[in-house]
Amino acid sequence: MSEGFDPPPLNFVDGEERNIQIRSYAETSTEFEAIVNMYDQFDPADRAQGIPPSQEERIRDWLENILDGNCLNVVAWHNDTVAGHATLVPDEEAFELAIFVLQAFQQAGIGTQLVNALLGYGAAQDVSKVWLTVERWNHAAVALYEKVGFEMCETESFEIEMSIRLAADE
Repeated sequence: MSEGFDPPPLNFVDGEERNIQIRSYAETSTEFEAIVNMYDQFDPADRAQGIPPSQEERIRDWLENILDGNCLNVVAWHNDTVAGHATLVPDEEAFELAIFVLQAFQQAGIGTQLVNALLGYGAAQDVSKVWLTVERWNHAAVALYEKVGFEMCETESFEIEMSIRLAADE
């Protein structure tokens, strides 16, 4: 079981000296469009497991599904630009985590802060278990997940499944 994750809003200076604010998704059309724009700029080479989608119409459809009331979402902002987005999607008895950081903002600590804020938000919403899959050659992502407390569960395929328990099951 893990504790100590701070829910949003969070403010910090990233490794490139940029002021970053992480907050929960506000469900406004302006925020939705800013997130669409981030994903529209996303380098297709950084897509994993088919997400994020690569065409604007498909991005919009995908976001309408994960930005609904059942999922938990946090967004990293640099001024008026979305630098990253992370989501917890309910899946039977746990939540699946997905995180995306725009290439211009990678390697600056934003991913770590996004995961911490999302897990804090999840814990505040009584999420007890989170899991994810990551491609085994994505060493930076595996290291990030291990740093925040995820443990490997399944390592038999080209993807690694990892999980973390936020609270004891009732």
